[in-house]
Amino acid sequence: MAEIKKGILGGFSGTVGTVVGTNWRGKDIIKSRPRASRKAPTAKQLEQRVKFSAAVGFLTPLKEVQNAYFGSNSGARSRLNLSVSQMIREAMEMTGDVPQIIFNKVQVTKGELTGLMNPEVAPGTGNVLEFTWEDNSDQAKSSADDVFSTVCYCSDLKEFHLTDGPATRSTMTEQVSMPAAFAGKEVQVYAFLHAADGGIACNSVYLGAVTLQ
Repeated sequence: MAEIKKGILGGFSGTVGTVVGTNWRGKDIIKSRPRASRKAPTAKQLEQRVKFSAAVGFLTPLKEVQNAYFGSNSGARSRLNLSVSQMIREAMEMTGDVPQIIFNKVQVTKGELTGLMNPEVAPGTGNVLEFTWEDNSDQAKSSADDVFSTVCYCSDLKEFHLTDGPATRSTMTEQVSMPAAFAGKEVQVYAFLHAADGGIACNSVYLGAVTLQ
């Protein structure tokens, strides 16, 4: 592997013959094209591939949220990539050959903002979720106008429902209307706060599985 210094050609991205060009942590890199392996993948490699595919499929609908609020970029890795790695490592297990999501270990957002205090959720009449929490805007790294957001996932439909505001840290309550297709179904519920200017968020909290009425 070699680093390209600013020269007559400069950096490039892609494959030219047996040479691959890429940008890694702000540096233009060239390396030889890897040879195709003739070895059959190990059971562990196959398991990782299956987990990776399942994690990407689950998290892709959250791409916009996670690219804004999941930690910070690490070199050339996007925030979504960091979330995928965390999910594979901590929030998945295998049942036979099938990956299973451990919902209470899934982290939707990750950040330094002060989190929700004593959040709770309950099903309300008319296909709604009723959220309550305490106002802790007097704590460090918090503000009364931090925006309350929710992420709900229906396993039966394999669909998400996301909300962002209008409730804030200081309002202490919110009713979220769910899609008609979610009526009577169980949903996995997550909530988090982010700064009004969109700069940072808190670590998301898992509020449990709730069956809608």
